[in-house]
Amino acid sequence: MTSDTAAAAPTAVDEPARAFAEDWQDWHRRHEEARADRHGFLAVAGLYWLTPEPQRFPDVPGEWRTGNGGPVVTVTDDEEIVVDGWRVRERHEFGVIAERAGITVDIDGGVLEVARRGGHDILRPRRPDNPLRARYRGTATYPPAERWMLQGRFVPFDRPRPTTVGAAVEGLHHVYDAPGRIEFDVDGLPLSLTAFNGVAPGSLSVLFTDSTSGVTTYGANRSLAVGAPDEQGRVILDFNRAVNLPCAYTDFATCPLPPTENRLPVAVEAGEKIPYERLAADPAARS
Repeated sequence: MTSDTAAAAPTAVDEPARAFAEDWQDWHRRHEEARADRHGFLAVAGLYWLTPEPQRFPDVPGEWRTGNGGPVVTVTDDEEIVVDGWRVRERHEFGVIAERAGITVDIDGGVLEVARRGGHDILRPRRPDNPLRARYRGTATYPPAERWMLQGRFVPFDRPRPTTVGAAVEGLHHVYDAPGRIEFDVDGLPLSLTAFNGVAPGSLSVLFTDSTSGVTTYGANRSLAVGAPDEQGRVILDFNRAVNLPCAYTDFATCPLPPTENRLPVAVEAGEKIPYERLAADPAARS
């Protein structure tokens, strides 16, 4: 009995591996919960482009236009839009919206995102009962593997470089300031990725494709958040946490594409794979 007990007990080597897997599972669970939020991207039910000419859009209250002063909506008595807790009466000016920023207002049955992407003002209604959200079954991933936690080195540019990239919407472009590049290697092969600024102060973000793109992972892009470099410029690239952007799930996204130099010539068999929804819609995407 003593020997059986000893054999069943976890070894010292097992404990770090178990902690690594549990930490990743907890992170991905929270990521999935955020993705499937009642007003998250799976709830987006349309993408509408504003012009100087007043327009009405399906399932969106009000008549909309935009110009140098930003989006403007005009509503009738039987329509309802609530901005910052106040119901709009007749007309409301949103003012100029900054690039990649947005305002969320309440509408019947959900919310409406009023935003600016690629130099254009847009509307995106988000409804909890959107069929995409209702049928969402989760996103497949590669099993987490410590070999894909790679140490890299951030090399800052002399000054941030304005970098123009394409978008999921044909003809649309995004411009980001790239503060530098991240150098690393995979199995002895030296590689680098142009980095953009991340969400948290000092953090970084990279968009990339690799040899799995369009085979087992989404073909257009994946994104990886990277913590702030230390004093020596060291960073950790944990490709187990490479995620799909919204364009992997819906055609109502304006996601940026990776810079040309971020097309990695290796198979990054880590992180999120092609969403089930895309597999169902496009049999050719099945791996």
